[in-house]
Amino acid sequence: MQFKPLLIVSAVSLIVVSCVGNVSKNQDIVNASVSPTATAQNVSANKSGAFISGEHTTQGIVRITTKNGKSVLELDKSFKTSTSGPDLVVILHRSDNVLKSTQPPAYPLKKDDYVIIAPLQKYSGAQSYAIPNNINLADYKSAAIWCRKFNATFGVARLSG
Repeated sequence: MQFKPLLIVSAVSLIVVSCVGNVSKNQDIVNASVSPTATAQNVSANKSGAFISGEHTTQGIVRITTKNGKSVLELDKSFKTSTSGPDLVVILHRSDNVLKSTQPPAYPLKKDDYVIIAPLQKYSGAQSYAIPNNINLADYKSAAIWCRKFNATFGVARLSG
């Protein structure tokens, strides 16, 4: 008879722990589905462009948006560039025709013509980068994927909007 209460408490504890795990997983799903809608209300698109290849094949769409008062550079899910380069970075460039303003095959850039936003997070897929507040976006007409080590422009997108 002493084991019956212990068995009941154990069974109830097991059920409670199982339910809490399921609620937690479901809560994550609910939060994930609500977040894009909630943030979309505070987003505005400023400029966008499609990548064209330079030194290496690069494709996809880049957008500069404003989210809650902060500028963000976004690469869409179709973004893809070569895995050949070390030290790839995302930059903004002053020229609206970067590839014509430089020489193939590497399409090297001049130091004062660009600003580095951040190291490239991954070679393909959607990703976003915060643009520092001290960058005047009106000064930049293109976004590019650039190999800092070899001064080689992998791909560039003219920004319009």
